Amino acid sequence: MLEPLFSVLDKKRIVLASASPRRREILRVLGLRCQIVASSFKENLDKSRYAQPVDYALATAIGKAQSVAKALREESTTVESTPVDLVIGADTIVVQDGHILEKPKDASDAVRMLTQLSGKMHLVQTGVALVHWCGSELKTRTFHETTEVSVALLSPAVIEAYVATGESLDKAGAYGIQGKGGSLVERINGDYFNVVGFPVHRFCRELTKWCAETCQ
Repeated sequence: MLEPLFSVLDKKRIVLASASPRRREILRVLGLRCQIVASSFKENLDKSRYAQPVDYALATAIGKAQSVAKALREESTTVESTPVDLVIGADTIVVQDGHILEKPKDASDAVRMLTQLSGKMHLVQTGVALVHWCGSELKTRTFHETTEVSVALLSPAVIEAYVATGESLDKAGAYGIQGKGGSLVERINGDYFNVVGFPVHRFCRELTKWCAETCQ
């Protein structure tokens, strides 16, 4: 979907404001050349301030992208470097019954989360921010994607064995659909890559719009 744009995008300095290896791999597979700059933005926003969980994800994505955009802008004034054309920020959350499930604190917390998800449907929501400088003004385009995920009814033995693999400990909701955790998922409704951590189709659509508006 991005192939017609590569002649333009390949000349841009595009930055992914994330250390996530999964997001990095998704963009690599898409063929999008981008620099990885982990954001220093503290992901500790007060969730109670947001009407919907996805609003929290969007605010976090904006914070990540804007933080990196500002840092690179400041850096470019002190050292010779190529100006940044676009910064991409993203935040993915797992939501069940209106409550956000974080990454588990430890193995017992992972068991608790998976027991809670067992036999039920939950949402995986990703907020994405596309940030660029327009003169001295920071322009931000945002969007979000939601995927419904139904987890099979899991026995305690299955849950404990999965947690013992160690795969769940660095993942929101305590499972990774792209790994062994995929065997726990009965079905999904929506973008698979959104569950992995980045909504591919929607991102390509929004990047196409961004390019049409700014890559003149």
